[in-house]
Order: sequence, then C-alpha cells, then structure tokens
Amino acid sequence: MKNRDSYFDNAKFFLILLVVFGHLIRSYIDDNDFIMNVYKFVYTFHMPAFILISGYFAKGFRKKGYLEKISKKLILPYLIFQGIYSVYYYIIRDQQTLLLNPFDPHWSLWFLVSLFCWNILLFFFTKLHPVWAISLAFAIGLIAGYFEVISNYLSLSRTFVFFPIFLIGYYLSRDHFQALQKPKMKGLAISLFVITFISYFYIDFQYEWLFGSKPYSHFGHVTIMSSIIRLGFYSITLITSLSFLSLIPKSYRFFTEWGTRTFYVYLLHGFIIQYLRNSEWLDFMKDYQSMTLLIILSIFMTAILSTTVVKALTQPLIELRTSTIHHYLKSVSKS
Repeated sequence: MKNRDSYFDNAKFFLILLVVFGHLIRSYIDDNDFIMNVYKFVYTFHMPAFILISGYFAKGFRKKGYLEKISKKLILPYLIFQGIYSVYYYIIRDQQTLLLNPFDPHWSLWFLVSLFCWNILLFFFTKLHPVWAISLAFAIGLIAGYFEVISNYLSLSRTFVFFPIFLIGYYLSRDHFQALQKPKMKGLAISLFVITFISYFYIDFQYEWLFGSKPYSHFGHVTIMSSIIRLGFYSITLITSLSFLSLIPKSYRFFTEWGTRTFYVYLLHGFIIQYLRNSEWLDFMKDYQSMTLLIILSIFMTAILSTTVVKALTQPLIELRTSTIHHYLKSVSKS
C-alpha cells in the first residue's frame, strides 16, 4: 500500500460503489421519478471517470510485455466470465437455450473488451499531436452513432464513444489531478454537481444516451442534431467527471484498500444484482423503496465483495493465480 497513491484508490472505491448503486437502483427507475434522475446523474460520470483514470494509468503501454499483461488481465477474465454469466443467466432466467456468444459482452463485461481496445488504440493515436489525437477521437465518437452496425457487438459503440475520455486521461498528469484538489476547484465542483443534478429534474431525455452503446437511430430520426446532442453529453460527462475527481480525499482512509479491489467487485456484483432482478426479493424491495436503504445495501455489497476472503476465493478465476489464498491461509494458521 505504501507505493500506491491513496487518491486514486479512494476514487476507484467511490466509483465502484456508484457502479453497484447504479445497477441496484435500475429496477426502480420506471416507478420513481426521483430515482430515475439519480440514476441519470450517476450514469453521467461514474463510468467516464473510471475510464479517465484507466487512461491515466495506461502510460506504460509501450513497455515490453504490456500487451501480454493486459491480455491476461482483461481478455482471459472476460472469456471466463462471459461463459460463467451465460450459464448463470440460463439457470436464473429459466432460458430454453444456453447462449454462448463471446462477441456479445454480457452486461458490464463490455468494459473489459473496450479497455483492451483503448490500450491498442493508443499505439496509433499517440503518434499525433495531443490536440489532433483528442479531436479525432471525439470526431469518431460522434460519427460512430450514424452507423447501426456499430452497436454492442464486441462493444464497438462504447469503445468508440468513450475512447476520447480514455485518451484525455492518458494525457493528464498527476499535477492536473492535484490542481483539481485546490479549494476553489472543490467549490466549483460542488456547484457544478448540484446544478447538473437539479437540471435533470427539468430536462427530459432518454437515459440510454449515457450508455454510449446505441446508434442514433435508436433515439428516433437521425439528423445532424444527433451528433450535437452526443457532443452535449460529452461536455456534461467531462464536467461532472472532473468535478467528482475534485472531491475525492487524498489521504489514506479505512476504505482506501477496498479501492484496490474494484476489479473483483465489478466482475462479481452482477451475480447478486441479477439474482435480485430475477427473484421475489425485487417485489419485496419495491414495497420499501428507500434511497437510504439502497445506499446502505450498495455499501454493504461493495464492502463484502472487497474483502480478502472474496479475493482469495475468486482470484484463480479473475487473476488466474492463487497468491492471496495462500497468504490468507498462512496468516490464519499463524493466528
């Protein structure tokens, strides 16, 4: 932990908490306008901020063995969990056919495919001047929406739409993040956060715009205005993402270590969420809708999935190694 930057681990903890929270409240957005607006607000920045940080930590992409490293870290777990989730959905949804399609990422697994692709794209885009590279990335993200073939297949749409955010993160330095921590910036961040959240109660839009996974045709008639709308969401996304990162504590906290295990939470929380969505628990909870209860449940779920025990049990599947369980059993035997 001494060699890690607590700021980024803190940021990742809050972001993965928001990922869990966003997926948990998804079942209630059609019945509750307040939860719908909270859902939209969370989706405006929680994954983009994650992507921004991922870009920042991709600076070593030219190092020897880097591609092999990220292939093992991203593609192998993707294939493993794509298969596991396929079987899991087959069981809990009582499907007639077991669907195994490695080219159509299940639910949140899109991020692994896109993250791998973003790292590959760096080899080409970083040959350009940063201004031209980022401008080209935004142009591709805007144009991609006009092609219906660019959709969830191999996470192509999200890869193109969110790549500009990843690329911006790559070009950011630690000094940029420190600048966000200045008191004046924090005050501005809070103001922008509040303004954005309140505005969502007066601006009606389809929340799927925030997913980056749909072509413009999904939202109606395709015109030049479609790309202008996406450009608007790009602006709001960047503003809220940077505002969020401005409010993250820099020092080590009790939850900082949990922020080192976000990959585990990201891959595993889907089993719980999907079980709830396909069980009677969902009907029971709908009768007791409470934002406080949902927040507490999200924190509890995130904390449990961040424990050493869960990491030890699932590391062979996620990281393809067993170092944590050996260390854990050794420490238990000593005690």
